[in-house]
Amino acid sequence: GEDMEITTYLEHGMMSELSGNVVDLCPVGALTSKPYAFVARPWELSKTPSVDVMDAVGSNIRVDARGKEVLRILPRINEAINEEWISDKTRHVWDGLRTQRLDRPYIRKQGRLEPASWDEAFHAIASKFKGLDGKRFAAIAGDLAGAEEMFALKLLAEGLGSPNIDCRQDGAKLDPALGRATYLFNSTIEGIEQADTVLLIGTNPRIEASVLNARIRKRYREGQGRVPIGLIGEEVDLTYPYDYLGAGPETLAKIADGSHDFAKKLSGAERPLMIVGQAAIARPDGDAVLALAAQAAKTLGALNPKLGWNGFNVLHNAAGRVGGLDLDFVPGKGGRDLESILDGAEKGDIEVVYLLGADEIEMERLGSAFVIYQGSHGDRGAHRADVVLPGAAYTEKDVIYVNTEGRPQMTARAVFPPGDAREDWTILRALSGVLKQPLPFDTLNELRSKMFEACPHLANLDAIAPSDPSAIEKLAKGKGKMGKARFESKFGDFYLTNPIARASELMASLSALHANGAKKATGTDG
Repeated sequence: GEDMEITTYLEHGMMSELSGNVVDLCPVGALTSKPYAFVARPWELSKTPSVDVMDAVGSNIRVDARGKEVLRILPRINEAINEEWISDKTRHVWDGLRTQRLDRPYIRKQGRLEPASWDEAFHAIASKFKGLDGKRFAAIAGDLAGAEEMFALKLLAEGLGSPNIDCRQDGAKLDPALGRATYLFNSTIEGIEQADTVLLIGTNPRIEASVLNARIRKRYREGQGRVPIGLIGEEVDLTYPYDYLGAGPETLAKIADGSHDFAKKLSGAERPLMIVGQAAIARPDGDAVLALAAQAAKTLGALNPKLGWNGFNVLHNAAGRVGGLDLDFVPGKGGRDLESILDGAEKGDIEVVYLLGADEIEMERLGSAFVIYQGSHGDRGAHRADVVLPGAAYTEKDVIYVNTEGRPQMTARAVFPPGDAREDWTILRALSGVLKQPLPFDTLNELRSKMFEACPHLANLDAIAPSDPSAIEKLAKGKGKMGKARFESKFGDFYLTNPIARASELMASLSALHANGAKKATGTDG
């Protein structure tokens, strides 16, 4: 009757990272997205198909905008990646696209960032490069950097004579020289549904890749509980039952040598699925742990060429990471990696650091280095910078991202960047001219042509280039000194993992809601 109310179960919130999908499921529209309610009518919006960058899954989305503002993000169906789902972060981060934006260049004067013109900003940068040895320059690409701008920055660093580049902002020990199979989700996301056993190593897919975690849960339910799932790392709620095996490398070593009960339990599995997370490899002994995981994959029979099955998987949580590895945005011969760049900046050996949307590093370790920050939001990197160059967010440019399974996809511009902000590749092209190291392209098509020559598989959008599983065999032969520390995630708050999310009021409210447990919250709160 008149007292009936549409809500979640009585006096409780729906504490899920995928709760927004319930609105899409409602057949009559009785359930409404609270942040979008009364904001716009559907016919007022321009609708742009694009790709999500809040994690490395590469969920297909539709960006709805009116004028200069994005007002809604909805899922697009892609059975191979996200089916018809997206995470709450993907869905509700849109208000962060218009707040705390960098819409003009800035230069630090007397300790304060002051607005400047593009010419003034470029002149300030050029003056720092006069007579500078290229080896005293370093560049770090952030988690949201697209392939085109990383390729341009790599070419610029090479032109300046610097081998000090790195896209592994968290320090993950992944080396593209070992082969693509050593850093991809080789089974593919859709392949999870074929797995007959799952081993999670140093990962919490529920917060690192919510939609992918739902696919694991789907496999568990379809297997009617007969798909064994084991976890090595932090003991967390994954929304499905699993066997907790241990916390760190010692447990993984027992899996690798076959002495662990779980390894014996899986001896008859045809398609074992192993997922290695960043908590296992973003640590000083990460290369040794990765090699041990490859050994475990062999022990469990995860490499089965007869069935065409490669069950060795690395789960990324940064949208730009696989693209960076594909483009070899890692230290060149004699170059410094992230840790060495920070160490060099502290000691004064690195004088200039270029941050391409890199906000998750330890800014205090940059010492007295001259810092150039290029990005879309006034976050940690911009606060530390000596010169700020305003770039475009993912909804404001056509750029390629490669998801965790190695699938290149392209975003599409739904709105234009605010103020004087520009697409990132154009900033680097203009800067290269001022530095007397002009990049070999003047248009986006020319840039992509050069990039596809260097990395041909990026041209095959929405397709996964086959990787050579023999690379994992070679990886398994690697050895290194391994510590005993537990696999502890540095992922932090699910809702506040990047500059766009941290600028969002909706993300802040969701973060607070989940932090408080929301024991008495209803589904209409937040």
